[in-house]
Amino acid sequence: MSAEILSVAEMYAADRHAAEHGVASLALMEAAGEAVAEAVHRRWPQAKVAVLCGPGNNGGDGFVAARQLEAWGHDVTLALLGRRDALKGDAKTMEERWDGLIAPLSPSVFRKADVVVDALFGAGLARPLDGAAKETVIALNRSGKPVVAVDVPSGLHGDLGQPFGSECVEADVTVTFFRKKPAHVLMPGRIFCGDVNVADIGIPEAALETVRPRTFENGPGLWGGDYPWPDPMGHKYVRGHAVVVSGPAQATGAARLAAYAALRVGAGLVSVASPMDAVAVNAAALTAVMVKPFAGAKELGGLLKDKRFNAVAIGPGCGVGRETRDMVGAVLASNAATVLDADVLTSFAEDPTALFAQLREPCVLTPHAGEFERIFPGLLQSVPTRIEAARQAAAKAGCTVLLKGPDTVIATPGGEVAINTNAPPTLATAGAGDVLAGLIAGLMAQGLESYKAAAAATWLHGEAANLFGEGLIAEDLADLLPAVLTALKDTLDEPDFHSPR
Repeated sequence: MSAEILSVAEMYAADRHAAEHGVASLALMEAAGEAVAEAVHRRWPQAKVAVLCGPGNNGGDGFVAARQLEAWGHDVTLALLGRRDALKGDAKTMEERWDGLIAPLSPSVFRKADVVVDALFGAGLARPLDGAAKETVIALNRSGKPVVAVDVPSGLHGDLGQPFGSECVEADVTVTFFRKKPAHVLMPGRIFCGDVNVADIGIPEAALETVRPRTFENGPGLWGGDYPWPDPMGHKYVRGHAVVVSGPAQATGAARLAAYAALRVGAGLVSVASPMDAVAVNAAALTAVMVKPFAGAKELGGLLKDKRFNAVAIGPGCGVGRETRDMVGAVLASNAATVLDADVLTSFAEDPTALFAQLREPCVLTPHAGEFERIFPGLLQSVPTRIEAARQAAAKAGCTVLLKGPDTVIATPGGEVAINTNAPPTLATAGAGDVLAGLIAGLMAQGLESYKAAAAATWLHGEAANLFGEGLIAEDLADLLPAVLTALKDTLDEPDFHSPR
């Protein structure tokens, strides 16, 4: 599956590219409507279908879908928002090719339908639903009937993934064209869209060279070609040595979760750098993971002068305050790839610039929304989406930023962004973030660059949680990695796998 995500403006640019290179807009509309019809027919082959058409090109797609569904034997009812004589351009042409009845839009038109096609408004909508459209959408959502949306569910902002007003179609399936838009991957838009099908309608792939998208859906296509699989001639010392900095004796579990994850994801060696008061508890709980005692930031810095320690995760369970800030300084003064998580970020809440002054690549910040607000105050509220927030944060910090959430966003200082979509709600559990930090550190220890390490770790994290299902706790995640990695390797080894980039 192609990973590029196009904004509404970028999608319009792709359409223009197609037109400039000989692809007729009517041909695109015909293909789009047929793709919608196919999505309906494949799932509900004998269903009665109501097609709700709007006054623009989205409605034109609906007319095509209705015509095709009727040709395949479906009982089709078509309703139009507005007057037939007000239709223009391609939508008018498709209306003229429909030889059935056209009812005015109202909730009554889908009363006898088994399935409803929402072709009212696409991603070009710029205002809340009102009038007959709003009334119909309210009734449709209450009806419980399955809905197939064209492009995006009516009422949903194509770029923001947010409803314009109080009402938005709640689709079971959304059929979009050429590439996904932000609304298909950002929350809550992803929920309103249901299952998203991306249809090839004839827009040339070369359109991407014109658009040059910088936003992608996270998945193996982004980083699978660089994944650090073990070399048959290799050994543990060439697979890196990750270090996780532990908190004090009463707060050591987070570091051990991270360390175990780093080992599971393939780091050749992993150590927990342990404050003196926590050495005994860490040593008693660890086996393959080693313990490296230190007393204070200066000794931690001395420990990290050993260049074999090539990746460090710090933050889980470290505590908030000056001591943590000093330890961060020691870590960042080394050349080790670094993951800064949890308490580290809160420790710099009063002076984020002191952190930014020390940051460098390879480094990954992994804030959730609250921690993000502490080190980038006001940013989430001042920009339209989490995509732009992460992008600006990474540029300001000068390193990779991973903004955690149900739609985790990973951004580079140069503006490339990956949006993760495979994380289930069961990952909202204590310690899951510590595991993620360890996965990133373990991958960076093996030489994967920070952005791809963060993206790969986030995807693996989600896949492991999906594999487990309900009742997940953080301790389960790392032990699910062997199955996830085996499945990933099988996928990457398939002859038809290719990176969409």
